[in-house]
Amino acid sequence: MPSDPRTETIAISNETEKPVTPGILEIFRVYLMLGLTAFGGPVAHFGFYRTVLVERHRWIDERAFADLIALTQFLPGPASSQTAIAIAMMQRGWAGGIAAWIGFTLPAAIIMIALGFGVSFAATAAGQGIVHGLKLAAVAVVLNALWGMARNACDTPTKASFTGVACVVMLFAANGWLQIAVIGAAALAGALMFANPAVSEGVARPRGRGKLGALAFLAAFAVLLVGLPVLAEALDSANLRAFAGFFRVGSLVFGGGHVVLPLLKAEVVPTGWTTTDIFLAGYGAAQAIPGPIFAIAGYLGNVITPGGGYVGGWIGGALATLAIFAPSFLLLGAALPHWESLRTRTRVRAALTGVNAAVVGLLLAVLYDPVWTSSVTDASDFATVVVAAIVLALWKFPPWLVVLLAAVAGFFGV
Repeated sequence: MPSDPRTETIAISNETEKPVTPGILEIFRVYLMLGLTAFGGPVAHFGFYRTVLVERHRWIDERAFADLIALTQFLPGPASSQTAIAIAMMQRGWAGGIAAWIGFTLPAAIIMIALGFGVSFAATAAGQGIVHGLKLAAVAVVLNALWGMARNACDTPTKASFTGVACVVMLFAANGWLQIAVIGAAALAGALMFANPAVSEGVARPRGRGKLGALAFLAAFAVLLVGLPVLAEALDSANLRAFAGFFRVGSLVFGGGHVVLPLLKAEVVPTGWTTTDIFLAGYGAAQAIPGPIFAIAGYLGNVITPGGGYVGGWIGGALATLAIFAPSFLLLGAALPHWESLRTRTRVRAALTGVNAAVVGLLLAVLYDPVWTSSVTDASDFATVVVAAIVLALWKFPPWLVVLLAAVAGFFGV
């Protein structure tokens, strides 16, 4: 497909030419399209980002993209959303990050909040067919992303071994804390075993944020995490109590995606805010929509009943969505200024080499379970994945078109 001249390089033949910095509306448009089409959960999102943001628009290079994924594995919150926000911040600072978050999250948030008012179409036979087609498209997107990332992160036997070890460990002993341990071990081993040069100076850097500001963001995060529950109890405010609960979940979950669900359940079910059945209904619906799984907070913010005076509905859903994502912005504001200086150091680059190879292994494990195991059940499904992968990787179909075709095929039972 033809490239957008506003976001592609002025002179394609000159590899040193930098892309034109996109405007805020352009960032919102690109991320809104991602928010409407990025099915398949967090690991699939990285595939969509790589195709759209790295290959097509070239808002970030391959190495910096891998480094950002590595960073978000260490930060609490939704790793895929944080990566997307950080890429936009490198273009237009905080305004770009906010525009990206709104564009990427808005479709999922609207769908999930609306589902709190009624029954999901995904429960019907036609809806189930569409969902299945979308899941198969997600398999192809993940395969394409992993292939591209592996060519850079696993280009030696040693790096490939990092990938293999990380994959095997996560396949047989998967949990959120072990993921952090694997990444930490890969960073230590990488620092000892690799000798990478410093990153090039051509990598885009976040704008308008100093290290003093980073400290302020970290302080704000700590104050809100500790202070919101205290303030909620002091004021006996159901609305503030719910906001504090969703903020706490967004602050304490590592890896994002499906890892958030146990913490959310512990926050809203034992407290009596909602029932297990209602919670699981929202969880099932969250698997069928594009965008971040954290958008399930919108559904829960609509349906929970944490006490007298709670607003619920659209307002409750919007506040819950804002609360669960707010820690991501504060933590990115605290981490990115230091990250940009640290990642240029030789020893840190060596550690990142190990981390990037291990992250490919983590994503490979997720590709098998739950992406592959929950989607590919027979020869017809496998054939669909093969076709989708070929048109995506070789014929360069845009991800949204592959997703649309897969949804149509699923609707008609192809």
